Amino acid sequence: MSVRRGGELSGKQKAALLLISLGPETAANVYKHLREEEIEKLTLEIASVQRVEHGDRSRILEEFQQLAIAEQYISEGGIEYAREILQKALGKERALELVERLTSSLQVRPFEFARKANPLQILNFIQTEHPQTIALVLSYLEPKQASGILAELPQNVRYEVAMRIATMDSTSPEVVSSVERVLESKLASMTSLGTMNIGGLDALVQILNGVDRSTERGILDYVETTDPELAEEIKRRMFIFEDIVMLDPKSVQRVIRDIEQSDLLLALRTASEEVKELVFSNMSKRMVETFKEDMEYAGPVRLRDVEEAQQRIVAQIRRLEDMGEIVIRRGGSEDVLV
Repeated sequence: MSVRRGGELSGKQKAALLLISLGPETAANVYKHLREEEIEKLTLEIASVQRVEHGDRSRILEEFQQLAIAEQYISEGGIEYAREILQKALGKERALELVERLTSSLQVRPFEFARKANPLQILNFIQTEHPQTIALVLSYLEPKQASGILAELPQNVRYEVAMRIATMDSTSPEVVSSVERVLESKLASMTSLGTMNIGGLDALVQILNGVDRSTERGILDYVETTDPELAEEIKRRMFIFEDIVMLDPKSVQRVIRDIEQSDLLLALRTASEEVKELVFSNMSKRMVETFKEDMEYAGPVRLRDVEEAQQRIVAQIRRLEDMGEIVIRRGGSEDVLV
């Protein structure tokens, strides 16, 4: 490829020259995060480069650095903050160009200011809003933040908000922007088009995994009286077999005693090394030897049988927790054993 001056290069050519300039090791790490199609196009572009002019290399590296800094400013303080800082450093024209390029390609999530705020401050800000509005805001927050806020809401509001998060599918950008402007007038409006997928079961599950057991049980009981199928699906997603690592050693030992050993043998077939290590560390030496021998010489089994065994173990873990016999360490609170 005959390399033209930096200002005339296409985006694909700049990307190729940037990877060449960064060296093979860094380029290889970048490749790990690209799609196969992108890798093919970049590889062809790189292969066509005969040499990189020093001036082009310097301009491309400088442009990349400016974009990286601009993206960092956006993630730290939002679009307006990035624009203000960049204008002081690079001038108005260059700052506007960088921000426009980034906001056209990045998914700049709304309510960025709220994710950096204290949960109690947010609570004071939204607790008098309609449950649908509260659900919308919580869906955009980090799960740990949303857990703390949800737990502090009045009980009737808490249950209603949880239901609305679970059943929320998509919300128009206009509605999100309207709520966002009310909560934070300085934050720029959204840049994405169409509808945005927020809320849903996964959002509620992450939030509930961070609240205390009493709050979780109250919300699940409420959902169960309104929509039993929804409640069952939430419970199923809240604790998977790999989450056994959240049990303390005594709880693991209790689970091992209460479940069918054949189920545990099956369940461990696809378990992570961390789970296996935890389980084996809470068995007797002879039992570990027996399990490992059985696992080594057992024939192939259906994945469905393994998953069903794991589900039976999870169900027993949930029952033991409901009975107060074991403790599951949760992200949003410190469980104290007495």
